[in-house]
Amino acid sequence: MSLGKSVALAAETCRYFAGWADKIQGKTINIEDGFAYTKRGHIGVCAAIVPWNMPLMITMWKLAPAIASGNTLIIKSPEVAPLFGQKLGQLVAEAGFPPGVINIVCGLGNVAGQRLAEHNEVRKLSFTGSAVVGRAIMAIAAKTNLKKVTLELGDKGPSIVFADADWNNALFWTTAGITVHNGQICAAGSRIYVQDEIYDKFVEEFSARSRESVAGDPLLKTTTKGPLVSGLQKERVMGYVKKGQEECLEVLYGDRVDDEIFGPVATISRFKTEEEAIALANDSEYGLAASVSTSRVDRAMRISDAVEAGVVTINMWGTVNANTPFGGIKQSGFGRDCGEEAIDEWTETKCVQFNMTPLP
Repeated sequence: MSLGKSVALAAETCRYFAGWADKIQGKTINIEDGFAYTKRGHIGVCAAIVPWNMPLMITMWKLAPAIASGNTLIIKSPEVAPLFGQKLGQLVAEAGFPPGVINIVCGLGNVAGQRLAEHNEVRKLSFTGSAVVGRAIMAIAAKTNLKKVTLELGDKGPSIVFADADWNNALFWTTAGITVHNGQICAAGSRIYVQDEIYDKFVEEFSARSRESVAGDPLLKTTTKGPLVSGLQKERVMGYVKKGQEECLEVLYGDRVDDEIFGPVATISRFKTEEEAIALANDSEYGLAASVSTSRVDRAMRISDAVEAGVVTINMWGTVNANTPFGGIKQSGFGRDCGEEAIDEWTETKCVQFNMTPLP
């Protein structure tokens, strides 16, 4: 992500949910012999476990709606990026939040994170991370207090490029979809499907653009490709690259591409028809994000309806907005960050019913 952009997006998220603080309300419902109304109230003590790739922005996706909804929050900072939590804690204190409203803990996931998942006084837990850990959190919640859980997990996002797409626009966004933040984003467009007529030309141009990237110090404005988060992550990504070189150089139709690499590695496959593109896109256990490049609005609508994903972007990739919901289906999790839907994740709905008909 470009230098400083996540800070601006975090601030935007805070402003957006600050506007919700006095607008969280229920509705009146007509019922036989009376009326009913609903109200949305706070949950209580909540927790958020955030990832290392965009810790500040994703923390605000959880913190801002949680606090606007009247909850208190415990944030577990990622063990490989703990300093952001320390700085955030300083800013929270400077902003004047009462002690105990926003709390930040550091530690390993299998220690501090597990304790938050187990704790009976934590009524809600929001987690962004791997599907493996997400399943473990669900299991712990089921065995303890059945706390409310929101999970935003992995993905293997499809980017579908039709022959009628604007050429430069499609190349720009599909390249960005796998190179931004070095592919270390859950919604990375790492499965690229290109229509037969333009496949060879696309592969050639995509490869050329990828080779033009400048690796280096992420603090330099001339750098377009910074480092991976750790040596361990580098070894993992290069292991997938080596495996691909050993097994094949081209993904053939029908091969399932389903491992989330979490690095700047993409596969490019051919398709002929809309139906084939949809089948390929949906051939995954994940369903977080997808993109479609086409000049036809009718086609874009059909594909967006048929693709199994929580977020579908047309002629762009991965735009993040504080006011639009973000989250997945299938094994990418459930629940939503951002948008009005996030308020639902951090509140409980109560229904009150009045009998207005006296007894005879």
